[in-house]
Amino acid sequence: MLDDATVVWPASGSAAGKELAGRLAPYIGDRFTTYPIASLADQFCAAITAAIRDGEIIRTPITPDNLRQVFDKWVAMIGSELDVANPVDYATLFFTDIMHDGNQSAYASVGANLVTQDGRPAFFLRGSTSLLVVKNLRSYRDFWAIYLRPPEERHRRWLLERRDSLLPLDEQKFKGAFYTPLHIVDKAYEQLVATLGPNWQDRYIVWDMCCGVGNLEVKHSNYRNVFMSTLDSQDIDIMRANRICVGAEMFQYDYLNDDVTDFGEIDYALTNKVPMALRQAIADAKAGKEGAKPVLVLINPPYAESGSGIVKGDENKIGVEKTRINNLMREMNLGYASKELFVQFLIRIGQELPNSMLAMFSTLKYVNAPNFEPFRGIWRATYLDGFLVHSRAFDGLNGDFPIGFLIWDQGRPETIRDIATVALDRSGALFGEKMYAVRPTSSLLNAWISAPQARGALALPLSNALTVSRNPRRKLSCEGALGYLFAGNNDLQNAATGTCLTSSIYTGRNGGGSYVLPENLDRSAIVFSVRRLIKPTWLNDRDQFLQPSEPLSDVFKSDCLVWMLFNGSNLTVGADDLRWDDRDWSLVNHFIPFTEGEVGASGRFESDFMVRYMAGMTFSAEARAVLDAGRALWTRYHATSFPRKIRDEYKLNRADAGWYQVRRSLEAYGDTELTDFDPFKAAYAALGAKLRPMVFDLGFLPR
Repeated sequence: MLDDATVVWPASGSAAGKELAGRLAPYIGDRFTTYPIASLADQFCAAITAAIRDGEIIRTPITPDNLRQVFDKWVAMIGSELDVANPVDYATLFFTDIMHDGNQSAYASVGANLVTQDGRPAFFLRGSTSLLVVKNLRSYRDFWAIYLRPPEERHRRWLLERRDSLLPLDEQKFKGAFYTPLHIVDKAYEQLVATLGPNWQDRYIVWDMCCGVGNLEVKHSNYRNVFMSTLDSQDIDIMRANRICVGAEMFQYDYLNDDVTDFGEIDYALTNKVPMALRQAIADAKAGKEGAKPVLVLINPPYAESGSGIVKGDENKIGVEKTRINNLMREMNLGYASKELFVQFLIRIGQELPNSMLAMFSTLKYVNAPNFEPFRGIWRATYLDGFLVHSRAFDGLNGDFPIGFLIWDQGRPETIRDIATVALDRSGALFGEKMYAVRPTSSLLNAWISAPQARGALALPLSNALTVSRNPRRKLSCEGALGYLFAGNNDLQNAATGTCLTSSIYTGRNGGGSYVLPENLDRSAIVFSVRRLIKPTWLNDRDQFLQPSEPLSDVFKSDCLVWMLFNGSNLTVGADDLRWDDRDWSLVNHFIPFTEGEVGASGRFESDFMVRYMAGMTFSAEARAVLDAGRALWTRYHATSFPRKIRDEYKLNRADAGWYQVRRSLEAYGDTELTDFDPFKAAYAALGAKLRPMVFDLGFLPR
């Protein structure tokens, strides 16, 4: 082609067009490997890594570890282009193709023959009775540019023996609450190869004790090593009817109740459900018997607590956590963790299979949540590797949060440390990297402020700035309190909706928080700001706020104070006539950063605490800009004559109205010619932009 004068070669490679590419394709198609990054990014990265290491051509070999995945891709890219009447024949055609090097077959007979028909690959199936021609030549070339054929000679017989277990997978057969989607199962098996090494499917006995209808096992290539148990016997009937995981040993088993004695010990004789072969494998592995195959627990257990929503395969009901393992956990004083079903699985697995490998899909609560610290004190294992995936990859899950597929070695017990993983989006594509900090609860941010004791009279309970809580628990006030900082659970998931500053005690969901006093105001402002500055995402959803690891400057403290005072969750107010407990209550606002004269107030503020507190403080240019823009809005508020409806709704019956009342009443009034919020929004955004990276720089959140 280089001697062809009709070919116009461009001056640069970037100038080459489709016409030239089309003429080049027949010459270079077999010499270049094309990877669609959207669907084969992991294979591309693995192939590049292996090629650099071994100095070999960049193609992925077909091995016992990836047989199922390669077959599924072959059906999608090649098999679907053939006029196959019976899907059972796909396996025969697949092995015919992979056992051929492009010129001749590497195996005597696999049930069909690969030939060439008019320049296209074609298959003679059952002699000459059927000729199946590959229609999409590009797809065929792309597939075999990625994979190396034929397989290594040492693998060929083993692969062929698995032919009867290969049927095209119908995703609909596996639909169910929290089912593991097959493209994510692919990622799990790739991770197992990378972590446990080649031929792990032959070297490990696998037990999935909550297998459902077999999603996690359909990619396995050696079912004689696989044991699958499930709570519902109907799941087993479905798998057998659909010829799923043929060769694996399946049995009905209630893992959280069956064979658990009143003393929390495991006695298989209680039900005699566990197959003898599995019992022997467990006993041999536990005893460290020479030559015994180790056990790998591969599971996607139900990850929900009682009353939290949906449990895998059924609606969640109060008391669903009450199992025999739950009884044992309560005796072990494991507290909140005993409610989580997947943690109950971990407790029994740790007792029954202490030397096993564990590969589990689950939420990340057990890794870093404060309520699981007692659990982490007794469950020890060495983290090997894993990945996170967006919860939206799983049908039936509400919310946006990470699901981890983490691999642990229970035979090397150690306290859980920081966890580093890669993250995948819902399609399984690489999204980024993530680290989870594991710290004792004493070093978390919600333990940074010592809550003052409440010893005063009854406090007015609030559910918003001016809304009295319905049927609240009666709580006492705290002498000298300026307000109340509500800071719910310590993770980012709860920070956005679980952080606010009120003029009296706040009775929000999940509890948490403390009275704000002059002596803890600086830390209260920092806690408020740190919790509200970072936007929650699916990936940082479970991150825990930490106490600062670096010194905090006076400017940082004053920046946080100003950011809190003008935040939308500063719900402090000045108001009269709040009715509760058969009497009227008043709220005094201690959080006005201006004097009456600065904002043109017509009456006296009940408290000038904040003006006095801020006197002499050093403010950054960004904080001063917020104060200036905020002062303009406060001035506009005091110069406005609001209609009765707005005055009643926001209780504008005192001069010391708070930022909540100022902002909301001006917005409701709607006079955009006189009230311009844009300068304030710009100044406030600039202050937030300055503070946001400092949350990580100062150690409040892990990077």
